[in-house]
Amino acid sequence: MSPWKRTVYKTVCLSLALLVAITVFQRSLTPSQFLQESPPPTFEPQKAQKPSGHLVNPNSFWKNLKDVVTPMPTVSRGPQAWDVTTTNCSANVNLTHQPWFQSLEPHFRQFLLYRHCRYFPMLLNHPEKCSGDVYLLVVVKSVITQHDRREAIRQTWGREQESAGRGRGAVRTLFLLGTAAKQEERVHYQQLLAYEDRLYGDILQWDFLDSFFNLTLKEIHFLKWFDIYCPNVRFIFKGDDDVFVNPTNLLEFLAYWRPQEDLFVGDVLQHARPIRRKDNKYYIPGVLYSKPSYPPYAGGGGFLMAGSLAHRLHHACDTLELYPIDDVFLGMCLEVLGVQPTAHEGFKTFGISRNRNSRMNKEPCFFRSMLVVHKLLPPELLAMWRLVHGNLTCSRKLQEDQP
Repeated sequence: MSPWKRTVYKTVCLSLALLVAITVFQRSLTPSQFLQESPPPTFEPQKAQKPSGHLVNPNSFWKNLKDVVTPMPTVSRGPQAWDVTTTNCSANVNLTHQPWFQSLEPHFRQFLLYRHCRYFPMLLNHPEKCSGDVYLLVVVKSVITQHDRREAIRQTWGREQESAGRGRGAVRTLFLLGTAAKQEERVHYQQLLAYEDRLYGDILQWDFLDSFFNLTLKEIHFLKWFDIYCPNVRFIFKGDDDVFVNPTNLLEFLAYWRPQEDLFVGDVLQHARPIRRKDNKYYIPGVLYSKPSYPPYAGGGGFLMAGSLAHRLHHACDTLELYPIDDVFLGMCLEVLGVQPTAHEGFKTFGISRNRNSRMNKEPCFFRSMLVVHKLLPPELLAMWRLVHGNLTCSRKLQEDQP
């Protein structure tokens, strides 16, 4: 290398070394820190400045405000599958020391001791019921011993349809169950239920005892299940296994509603008072509910609701303590959302006439115009279904007399 080239080379190297030293000094960094990867820059919000002749942020000059994408907040979804796999629930023994607790009847004490146990494992599951385009999900509360009721429903108003008509999606059916209440019957009935489910594939079952007070558990378990597996189902009909339902009238009614609306319609009770007579099935002691009346609620025999409302209802119910009367509890959840249930004359959850001996309760022409009627046992349901869907002629006077 010529002397001139060596001089130029040394000058360049010296200049680079000097530049590095000055930079390190200005940043107050040690040489070892300087060799590390610099941390990502932090952006502080700019303070408001008065307009001036200088651009505060030259990069923003080339961007139109419409082109700036504001990041959307991410909505956290719940679990993607049933996430309760073990039963780990012990009694709330703190209650046993309370004087008011000792004065309660045994079944109320049992309810309160385990009220905090909200969710249980699934024994039978059919998430495929919500796959595809589902317009109406028919959901029936049942118990493991009442196979005859489920069979009658499958043959009548619970029959599935691939299309609800008018370009709408499918109609699917599910039965909600717990386990047999009697320990000695549990294994036997569970085997029979497993066989029934293999035949029909329409049973959701959870690992809690089927009892009157546990009907509320059935409500919240279904709402949680629906929230996980059914993001696109438009509407839900939910009812008991001893009711008559007219699917044609249900679908005709739903044609006037949009799935986004807060639809919750049924046989609505307003200003109902808690029953304080101990001999009544629906008796509630004052320590459990002290208000003079319940919020509006639909009789649990059968009601319709929008799928979008059911998702919100699940989260609303999770904010409340469980209550032993299931349809009243749903009314409490609706109250949290500020949603009023809608009354409809076609829902007769106390019979067409409250007089059980009235001939109207056996008149097929009345049933043909109803949406839901309670109560019919399997032979009565099958017989009424044949009459309503047979060659039935109804007089004009009978229709006018309809309640």
